[in-house]
Amino acid sequence: MAKRADPTARKPTLTERARRGQLVEVTIELVADHGYGGTSLSGIAERAGITKAAVLYHFSSKDALVRAAYEHVLSALTGHTAAAVEAADPAGAPAAYIRAMIGHLRTHPRHTRMIIEAMTHTAGDHEPASRWRPLADLIDTARDAIGTRRALDVRTIAIVVGGGIDAIVAEQLTDPDYDTAGAAEQLVDMLDATLRG
Repeated sequence: MAKRADPTARKPTLTERARRGQLVEVTIELVADHGYGGTSLSGIAERAGITKAAVLYHFSSKDALVRAAYEHVLSALTGHTAAAVEAADPAGAPAAYIRAMIGHLRTHPRHTRMIIEAMTHTAGDHEPASRWRPLADLIDTARDAIGTRRALDVRTIAIVVGGGIDAIVAEQLTDPDYDTAGAAEQLVDMLDATLRG
């Protein structure tokens, strides 16, 4: 019996990249709309208009496809946030981070649901420090730029601000009319008061 070629072991063709991209987008839609448990390879295949075997040609399992979808939405979120932070001055970088995170997830609610479902249902590296450390570094740099002399526990501040971002985004999932932009500004004001306090 001939062994099936692993499409990830070589550079994929343009057609294969397009198909993989389509499968990732379909997975984001289905996981966001129906949850991890309500999404199957058969459902993904049906929505993409291909066979389940064709899905398995590109991804070895449902978990592999969900991981790829999670990495895709995480890359979009971090890319958007990084661009906003890079455009800000050091003192304003934490505020740019808050606004960009909340703004991106407000305009892409399916990304939010995809992140939650993937982190809840798949194995992977969900190291807490990978979430708080970048913001802690921004807060530390902002503290220096502002000239704050008092000691601050930037790790705890970053964890609290990250929790605030999560809560604001979660509230918007349950109430689409919730003013996340206004909430982001209140979070920015609270952080600014802490830094300048």
